[in-house]
Amino acid sequence: MKKDATILIVDDEEDILLTLKLFLKQHFTNVITEHNPNLLPRMLRTHEPDVVLLDMNFRKGDTSGKEGMEWLKKTIELDPSANVIMITAYGDVKVAVECLKNGAVDFVEKPWRNEKLLATIHSATRLSESKQEVKQLQTRQRLLSADMDQHYGDIIGDSPAMKQIFQTIDKVAKTDANVLILGENGTGKELIARAIHRQSQRVDEVFINVDLGAIPETLFESELFGHKKGSFTDAKDDRTGRFEAASGGTLFLDELGNLSLPLQAKLLTVLQNREILKVGANQPTPINIRLVCATNMPLYDMVREKTFRQDLLYRINTVEITLPPLRERVSDIPLLAQHFLTIYARKYQKPKLKFLNETLKKLQAYNWPGNIRELRHAVERAVILGDGEVLGPHDFMLQNQLQQEGGADSALPTYNLDDLEKWAVQKAMTRHQGNITRAADELGLTRAALYRRLEKYGL
Repeated sequence: MKKDATILIVDDEEDILLTLKLFLKQHFTNVITEHNPNLLPRMLRTHEPDVVLLDMNFRKGDTSGKEGMEWLKKTIELDPSANVIMITAYGDVKVAVECLKNGAVDFVEKPWRNEKLLATIHSATRLSESKQEVKQLQTRQRLLSADMDQHYGDIIGDSPAMKQIFQTIDKVAKTDANVLILGENGTGKELIARAIHRQSQRVDEVFINVDLGAIPETLFESELFGHKKGSFTDAKDDRTGRFEAASGGTLFLDELGNLSLPLQAKLLTVLQNREILKVGANQPTPINIRLVCATNMPLYDMVREKTFRQDLLYRINTVEITLPPLRERVSDIPLLAQHFLTIYARKYQKPKLKFLNETLKKLQAYNWPGNIRELRHAVERAVILGDGEVLGPHDFMLQNQLQQEGGADSALPTYNLDDLEKWAVQKAMTRHQGNITRAADELGLTRAALYRRLEKYGL
């Protein structure tokens, strides 16, 4: 089966061009020949070859290889990722080695052996594929790191408290200092961590997010530090841990306050030594990470209660950022609500939707125990269920209303977002008589996400 690749051959001898083309067409989908090296730049632009086979000499009697060297340099200048294989006579081998130093990936000698030539070209095409993959990953990383025309991406806010946080991000992001982000659930701690990464010198490297609250204690070392094949019963292969995967980039440890004291000790050892020891390994592996941690738990109270290590707290909070709850930045609520309305109006194909002024006043009067996450869900639900082109106050069933209208059986504990979500799932399932698809559509969830919530709340 032919390999899907474009091979460009540039040689002044017509019989060599013909011989190579006849042979290589049996193995590659596209083989192009050219005897005039002056057309090489145009050929590169037109065909974007995966591999270029380039002769060393283009003038009769010339064995210096200088002309081939110049065209190699020109090719690399036009396309730094070009994969050039030099075609050389026996006496040109020393010059060919010099070509390798100037960007060629390999060389073949005249007369060549077909098997050796084919192996060399296959190797070059694999290199071309690898370069393309790297280029795609780099492009994807740049796109993921782009701020969507906003300096802080999805961090919306114009209140004094948020302006102060933006200033702190500007100062700390350019350093490698450890950062601790404190704040209630739903205040946007991960967004802050990502903003720090985007403005850091590690922006072109990975951002690894680890929810420590979701990792069982028995798997902590394997998940974070990795393991060697055979180190325990289910270790069928080597595993790269999150610390090693994040090396060179940023590691974001969320829900840090959930760690037990023994796990805190293991984490502290890694941070102090800047190296990990994989489960089953004898030698440590060095790591190079930017550490950002976050929690909604009162770490300083936990230190006093001796449930969190003081030395670990000192290690992780070189700089500390405390995010205010939404109720303390009321002036930002209209901005956030409009931001979410724009997102969900587009998603659910209701582009003309807008808020009444009374609606925004109602949203500002509510205390938002679930913070920005609760506001986002509330806007999405209102967009889905709302009729017409205007969202009025009646389109937002907030917690205090639910308690008043639901009676004793459906009263919700104050500040409990889980109960609010459970209530919404129950109502949707009842309204649609247990139809998962329709209930999921109303709630703005996938079927799988709704199944997880039904299992979570025992419904």
